Amino acid sequence: MAASKSSETAMLVIDMQNDFILPGGPMYVAGGQSIVPSVIRAVSLARDRGIFLIWVVREHDPWGRDVELFRRHLYANGVGPTARGSKGAQLVDGLVPEEHDYKLVKTRFSAFFDTHLHHLLQTAGVKNLVIVGVQTPNCIRQTVYDAVALNYQSVTVITDATAAATPEVHIANIMDMNNIGVKTPTLQEWCSSNA
Repeated sequence: MAASKSSETAMLVIDMQNDFILPGGPMYVAGGQSIVPSVIRAVSLARDRGIFLIWVVREHDPWGRDVELFRRHLYANGVGPTARGSKGAQLVDGLVPEEHDYKLVKTRFSAFFDTHLHHLLQTAGVKNLVIVGVQTPNCIRQTVYDAVALNYQSVTVITDATAAATPEVHIANIMDMNNIGVKTPTLQEWCSSNA
């Protein structure tokens, strides 16, 4: 008997952390706060469908020794953004991992770069990815392009459960991803599908 599509699907919830979502955060994404309810709903539906939930978070050494060169200045005066164990690295209120979910720590834009994500997904029999979170032109896009390059059968970005600094940047990146075969439904469309 073939596995159900849900058992072959994982949802990546990317960077829904205080430093990215809360106004005044050092990595604040202007569109991030508005998508929190949609991300909560998408996570809830994924759980109902038996989809494997992976919380992809940025966590850095408090002194920035593992951060990109262009961000090192943010750590020059002490603990920087998304430092391991900081309030800024915590998931935004309303998003709560459950015991059977998985937390994946990354230190770069793509959730695949220098992590064990691909191995984890392959071991779990995952062929399809659904992606929500921030920020569309950076971590979302890089992760999506890597997923396409790694030949995942289906890559879906829920358009109103992802966000960028501006709607224009978000839309342009969604169009680029759609042009390489990525599915780009709204949350309502995804909820109505059997994905």
